[in-house]
Amino acid sequence: MSTLPQAPARAGLFAQLSQLSRAFWMLNIMEMLERLAYYGVRVVIPIYIAQADEVNGLHFTQEMKGHIFMWWALVQTGVPIFSGGFADRYGYKKTIAFSIAIKIVGYLLMATQREFVPFTIGCLVLAFGTAIFKPGVWGSLQRTLDKDTSSIGWGVFYMLVNIGGFLGPPLAHFLYGWSWPTVFYGCAVIVSLNFFMLLTYPSVDSGGSKTTSILETAWLTFSNLFNLRLLVFIAIMSGFWLMFMQLFDLLPNFIVDWVDSSAIVKTLNLPSMFTTQTPRGVMVTQEWMINLDSFMIVLLVVWLSHVVTRMRRVHSIFIGIVLSSAGLLAAGFTMSGTACLLGIALFAVGEMLSSPKMNDYLGVIAPEGKKGLYMGYANMPTAVGWAYGSFMAGDLYGKMGEKAGLALRYLREHGGIPAGVERTNAMEALQSTLGLDAGAATTLLWNTYHPYQLWYPFVGVGVASAIGIYFYGLWVKKYEAADI
Repeated sequence: MSTLPQAPARAGLFAQLSQLSRAFWMLNIMEMLERLAYYGVRVVIPIYIAQADEVNGLHFTQEMKGHIFMWWALVQTGVPIFSGGFADRYGYKKTIAFSIAIKIVGYLLMATQREFVPFTIGCLVLAFGTAIFKPGVWGSLQRTLDKDTSSIGWGVFYMLVNIGGFLGPPLAHFLYGWSWPTVFYGCAVIVSLNFFMLLTYPSVDSGGSKTTSILETAWLTFSNLFNLRLLVFIAIMSGFWLMFMQLFDLLPNFIVDWVDSSAIVKTLNLPSMFTTQTPRGVMVTQEWMINLDSFMIVLLVVWLSHVVTRMRRVHSIFIGIVLSSAGLLAAGFTMSGTACLLGIALFAVGEMLSSPKMNDYLGVIAPEGKKGLYMGYANMPTAVGWAYGSFMAGDLYGKMGEKAGLALRYLREHGGIPAGVERTNAMEALQSTLGLDAGAATTLLWNTYHPYQLWYPFVGVGVASAIGIYFYGLWVKKYEAADI
């Protein structure tokens, strides 16, 4: 009697880890240092740019913040669409070294410029350096992996990236104790350490042609993009990234404005490194609230990546998008700090099942010699989603969510705005006019204007993306091997 062939047994977790090369680990450390510096700025910059009551902040409007992030997104995630092919052509290590120098310049500009245009230029220089860095590292990384180690490899990568992300908030908290410019100077020093890291591993060959001209490389980038399956995947994942980036771009301001985490501080007796004094009492800092995302990823992503090794990548992405969408809604649905943390935790589980799997999927389906190119394409969904999402978030939060703006609206609708009142002192004026403390005034605005409703459009886009990736999986099943 004939028997059906048995699927090969999945190697154990430590057996899979032992197959990863030295170059793989050095590249991960480089990415971890780059992310430490990047998130040292990224977790606090929404507050620095636009929080109305932030001492020594820039005090730009929410709309201005949205425009900065929109252009940041277009540069940081749009340039790799082209730079990926150039990384394959000119070599990964040269590309990485060039990007480090540019990132240092970006941090220095952000430290020294306070006007809108010069500061935005600094952000875009940093974004450009990051854009060149990613395909070089990601392309090198994918060349060290094969189909059997790809899932666990990207899981390890995502874990170490988030170790950098997790250490970013305490770094920012420490540097901010000196001054806002010190945050940017410190991150410039950290990213410069990657010049030394480049010496710790041999160059990873891209497998691509080294003889093509600049124009031929650019044409290769464009011509390979016009693949229907690739374009549909990019379109669907753009919706996911539109929703996803709001955890980092919009939720920080929302937490500072609305979320009450004072009960968590009292219950856990948190030390001062985790807390901040606000008019409503001592709260958990927004960067530590958001940092639960990175903490959970560090703890769980390697294990989860191992668990879903045999799951089709698009199925993992589908489940991840659903969970992330639900988590984002939960994080902003009430003023409860505990509910917000539970939402962030759910979001993190969804992120672990979707984001690294997107890179994993594109790396596996990429033709030989085009790994950097396809890793560049991996930035396209982020470019589209993050850019439009930033514009959308700035507009929505300025109208529906910013507490200072809603305080001015309430005063205008109930007797007029007193002379000399602006965004920076709107809450004090509201409290003085109504005879309320900060907590009661915040609750009044929450119950009157329902700012949590601003999350509905973002979550709706996330759900639409989940539906899209589900049907995409059915469509491409006939083109792909069962283990892709």
